[in-house]
Order: sequence, then C-alpha cells, then structure tokens
Amino acid sequence: MVRTNGAAIADESTATGAATERTRTVEEKTLFAILVALSVSHLLNDTIQSLLPAIYPLLKTSYSLSYTQIGLITFTFQVTASLLQPLIGIYTDRHPKPLSLAVGMGFTLVGLLLLSRAGNFPAILMAAGLVGVGSSIFHPESSRLARMASGGRHGFAQSLFQVGGNFGTALGPLLAAFVVDGGGQSSIAWFSIVAITAIMILYRVGLWYRNHLNLKASQGHGNRAQRETGLSPRRVTLSIIILLLLVFSKHFYLVSLSNYYTFYLMDKFAVSLQNSQLFLFLFLGSVAAGTIAGGPIGDRFGFKFVIWCSILGILPFTLVLPYANLVWTAVLTVPIGFILASAFPAILVYAQELVPGRVGMIAGLFFGFAFGMAGLGAAILGRVIDFTSIGFVYKLCSFLPMIGLLTAFLPNFESARARM
Repeated sequence: MVRTNGAAIADESTATGAATERTRTVEEKTLFAILVALSVSHLLNDTIQSLLPAIYPLLKTSYSLSYTQIGLITFTFQVTASLLQPLIGIYTDRHPKPLSLAVGMGFTLVGLLLLSRAGNFPAILMAAGLVGVGSSIFHPESSRLARMASGGRHGFAQSLFQVGGNFGTALGPLLAAFVVDGGGQSSIAWFSIVAITAIMILYRVGLWYRNHLNLKASQGHGNRAQRETGLSPRRVTLSIIILLLLVFSKHFYLVSLSNYYTFYLMDKFAVSLQNSQLFLFLFLGSVAAGTIAGGPIGDRFGFKFVIWCSILGILPFTLVLPYANLVWTAVLTVPIGFILASAFPAILVYAQELVPGRVGMIAGLFFGFAFGMAGLGAAILGRVIDFTSIGFVYKLCSFLPMIGLLTAFLPNFESARARM
C-alpha cells in the first residue's frame, strides 16, 4: 500500500511537472509573439520615418532647399521626438498607458499624410514634427514592453525589438527609390497603409499589455526595483553621462551616412540618385544585422564588452573611408554599420541595469538623446557642408569613434550576470 501511494504521488508529481512545463511553453510562445509584434511595429514605424532622408533630394530640387534647410527638417523631427521621450517615459513608469502605442502611431499617420501634401517648407517642418511626436510615444513604451516580454533575456529582447526599426530604416529608402521617385511627393500617401497596419498591431499588443498589468495588480506585484547595483548615485550618474557621450559619438557618425551618404556618392562618384539609394540600403541593412547581434552577445559576455568592441571597433574603417574609391566605399560601410549598430542595444540594457525600476525613463532618455543628437548632427553637418564640402565632413567625422575610449571608466557590475 505504501508503495502504491508512493507511485501515485510520483505520478501526480510527474503530471504536475508536465502541466507546468506546458504552461511555461505556452507563456514563452506568447512572450515571443509579443516581441515579434513589437519588432514588426518598429519596422513599420521606422520605415515611415526613414522616408524623410530618403526623399531629401526630391524635396531639395522641388523647393530649392539649402543643405541647412535639409538639416533643419531632420532637426525638427529628431528634436520633437527627443524632448518628449524622457517625459513620456517618466510618466508611463508611474502611470502605464497600454493603448498609447496605437495613439502615437496615429500622430505618425497624420504627419505622413501632411508630408504627402505639403506645399512649402513650413508645412514640411510641421509634418516632420508630427512624425516625431509619434516616435516619442512609440519608443519608450515599446522598449518597456520588450523588456517585460524578454523572459530575462534583456539583450536579446532589445536587439529583436530594435532590429525591426533598423530593417525599417533600411527599407524606407528602397521603397522611396521605387515608389516616391516614380510617383512624386503625393505618392508618399501610399505609406499610410503601413501606418494603419502598425496601429492595428499595436492595438492588439496594447490589449495584452493591459491584461498583463491587470494580472500583476491582482497578484499584488508593483513596479518595484528588482535589485540594487551596489553603486553610489554619483557613480551611476557618471556612468549615465559616459553612455550618453557614446550615444553622441555613435549617432553623430551614423547621421553623416544616413542623412548625407546619397549626396556624398553623387558628389564624389557622380552616381545616380536611384543607385545612391541602393548603396544607402546596403549600409542600413548592415546596421540592421549588427543590431540583432549586439543584444545576445551582451547577454552572453556582458554589455560593457559589446560597447568596447562596437564603438572603437569601427575606427580603422572610418579613418579609411574618406579616401576610398566607390567600390571600397560600399565595402567599408558594411562593417562600419554592422559593428557600430551593435552598440545601442548593449548601451540601453546596460543603462537600464544601472537604474533598475526606471525602464521607461531610461528608454525615453536614451532614445530621446539618440534622436536629438541625430537631429543636431544633421543640422550642424548640413551647415558645415554648406560652408566647406561634403568630403571635409566625412574626414572630420571619421575621428568620432575615438570617444569610445571613455568605456574604460564604466563599472563592471554587470559582468558577473553575463549568461552562459
């Protein structure tokens, strides 16, 4: 009888274990589906955003814009996004708004339609600003959801989320080359289909988010910090400043390529507009590939290691680029894009580990700062090009990765938690 009871208990334990495993498998599939939905939404969002630099040559010709005005368009979009993102992150840390993602994409849709009909420079700036508002809502909340659905693999989740945006950024110029270049400015309205699709996806993600928050509330879970870093507030602040300087270096250099690469190719090598956009697609595709690598490598080896490699690792390539011929220019931009892009997921997760419990604030701060630096870089570099030459700017920017030496001053607190 005792053996029979023991067997029954063992069978019950096995059945319970199997049920728990099935539940865990279903939950993991759900979380992965949310990550994929966020990544796809990021792709759609950034496809729309990347239309702006992709159609700059069209706008420059149609409205006789200077390089300074081209830079101001990017500045308006980036600054609108950058100023609002930290504020939205701080607010939603305390008051989560599950359906705000779909609302934010609505601003992007309105900006897109206005851009397709804008008849003067102020209207173009207004359209860029509305797209920026949509971005300011999208990035902090979607980054929070990516961490929430990570299952503890924070680097992987951020990389998967961000790679969608990178692919969208690469896809925008390619679509512009075949849609906008053929149909003119009004054909931008076709991309409203992209925005509407994103709204529908984000609405469904928002419902999951709301249900998740309700479940946590019913279980008595709050937004408590999960752990302490053991670092003093002064050391944390200094580390955040260093990380922001690294973001400055990364995005100032990236904007020199994403914003002015087509002009550089047309000016130095006399390639056509359509061919220059294909070269831009190659570079942006390498950026997308590098983004997906940064997070998982950081999960395995530590995020400081990835930051070291990604910022300083491109220096030999950037120093050679301004002196290369057309073929080698295309070749060099591939490792530059791949290596440099691995930095941001690592930087973001590292910063979120520095300030536990403030995921939205950190995401808003770093995404906002990245957008702001890109916008400021676009405006400054455009002005420098007007007064010097586009070739001079590429020589100047080639030294920016040297700022990566500041990584030496970051603490090693997260290395012990690098996953096997």
